[in-house]
Amino acid sequence: MYTIGQVSEMFDIPVSTLRYYDKEGLFPNLERVGNIRQFGEGELELLRVIECLKKTGLEIKDIKRFVDMAQQGPSTYAERKQLFEARKERTEQEIARLQRALAMVKFKCWYYETAQNDGGEERLAKIIPDGLPKDIRELYDLAHS
Repeated sequence: MYTIGQVSEMFDIPVSTLRYYDKEGLFPNLERVGNIRQFGEGELELLRVIECLKKTGLEIKDIKRFVDMAQQGPSTYAERKQLFEARKERTEQEIARLQRALAMVKFKCWYYETAQNDGGEERLAKIIPDGLPKDIRELYDLAHS
């Protein structure tokens, strides 16, 4: 069993956030000894899922709905799977968006390094996009897709 302070350190989450999660009912089986919260392995795994869902953009009220479904047992498997399928799709879209942004950043790093080495942008203006080196052209194309 772990105290709220220990869990806070383990997950790098403020104690106040853990208290908020508890207040919102995200830890339905959380034990208390006196007034001290005791987090077990079940709560730690649930916290991993909560943090994952938050990172995919799910709001606390919807995470609470997931926790409630989990409490209901096997009858909610299909609905819980559907929730994670939607999160997977949204996350894949976000990753693709970030990959395009990263491609632009990498292209611009190359661009300005080349411009600096050339003493200007004149040569670059003539080779973009068809004359770019293959790896740089791939970045350029992805960034402009």
